[in-house]
Amino acid sequence: MSDRQSPPERELSHAGSVVDKAIEFMVGQNLSELAIASALLGGAMGLLTQALPDEVVVQILQNAIESIENGEMRGAAGQDHAGEA
Repeated sequence: MSDRQSPPERELSHAGSVVDKAIEFMVGQNLSELAIASALLGGAMGLLTQALPDEVVVQILQNAIESIENGEMRGAAGQDHAGEA
């Protein structure tokens, strides 16, 4: 994988912090959680499909689905999930 496909931990942490601040800002603007999450997911999917082959994006989504089905995401509600998909 290239550096763009597997970011270093520091870069991922920084990006996660920026996303957290964006979420805080949108919550402060009284946007619904569904609107915020949908916009972030749509943006993330757009970036992934530009950077990775479709098969890799599908695998990422399958991993995310498995995490949800196993209760991993619900059990960690309120925690930073940046980079976990």
